[in-house]
Amino acid sequence: MTAESVVRDLALALPDVVERDHHGFPSFRFGGRIIAPLPTSNRLRVMLDEHGIRSEAVSHPDSCREFYWGKKLSALEVDLDVADDALVDDLLHQAWERRAP
Repeated sequence: MTAESVVRDLALALPDVVERDHHGFPSFRFGGRIIAPLPTSNRLRVMLDEHGIRSEAVSHPDSCREFYWGKKLSALEVDLDVADDALVDDLLHQAWERRAP
């Protein structure tokens, strides 16, 4: 289980990541682009590429699933009631690295 406060600490520990509102809920951004919105206290959506989303969903089926926005695969949704801190930290790093120069 990973608490919302831990997610916030992990995300904001990444270089140049800031927290901003996204339609009434927190999102973590790097370079102005969202890397992980937190739509509820127990759901984190991590913005990975398609391969990353699919492979992490298969590797962690108990805590991760593919998230679609309409018909588009858009994020990896993480169940924070199940995921541990190490997994969340790794996923946030992957999302950050995807956007980092």
